[in-house]
Amino acid sequence: MGGLTHDNNDIVKLGKRYFRQSVWLTAGLTLVGLLVMNVFRIENLLTPIVISAVFSIVIETADTVIWQMVARRNPEGLTSFYTAVSGFRMLAALATMMIYYLVVGSDAMLVFFLVFMSFYVLLLIHHTTFFARVSNRS
Repeated sequence: MGGLTHDNNDIVKLGKRYFRQSVWLTAGLTLVGLLVMNVFRIENLLTPIVISAVFSIVIETADTVIWQMVARRNPEGLTSFYTAVSGFRMLAALATMMIYYLVVGSDAMLVFFLVFMSFYVLLLIHHTTFFARVSNRS
């Protein structure tokens, strides 16, 4: 996943496409979660779904903005960017889970963990496949 040989217009288009796909994936998973919550009458899913969706949008927004900056200014640094963003995403996820644990305690952690990891893994797969394709094209 080395250098990127796109011009600024391509970078903006790719960034917008990546973010739009991230929003659609997050919205879709949120709707699936809400459907499961209502069909199976699981009351304690709402907070984990909302926190996971907000986390996903915040992380993907930062990911998109920083990727565009790196792709424009230092395309050779994209490999380091991919590594750094993966580490940052993992640390942010761990911090989010720790804060949730401190607020609600251990009783609610299993449900939160399962919901949160669903969002996390889906966006991780999206990030990997999207940027692998972008890098392979350049």
